[in-house]
Amino acid sequence: MIFGIGTDLVNLDRIKAMKSLTSFAKKILGPQELLKFQTVSENNAANYLAKQFAAKEAIAKAFGSGFGAPIFPQAIQVLRNDAGKPEILFSKEVESYAQGLGITRSHVSLSDESNHVIAFAVLEA
Repeated sequence: MIFGIGTDLVNLDRIKAMKSLTSFAKKILGPQELLKFQTVSENNAANYLAKQFAAKEAIAKAFGSGFGAPIFPQAIQVLRNDAGKPEILFSKEVESYAQGLGITRSHVSLSDESNHVIAFAVLEA
């Protein structure tokens, strides 16, 4: 059964216009995502951050709460498996919160086209 769905659209120009992509990365990324960000080329940094942010927004919307304790950007990591599929990793606090809501599975899909990035998330109970 679907607990919630969420979507988010990010204009890449907004990310590119930031004074410091590194500062934004430190604000929104979890530990494993930060390690990945450090390996991304300068040309792909804004796109990577836009996808990560869109995914986190979509997931927060799927919870029905948006960002607020315990749902914070750094507490939701979106990693890629060996095939490149995005997979969600929650912090212990978010995982406990999700279990309390009966959420058993999470999914996110990411896509980009020229100057936009979109994320779609589904939480199952």
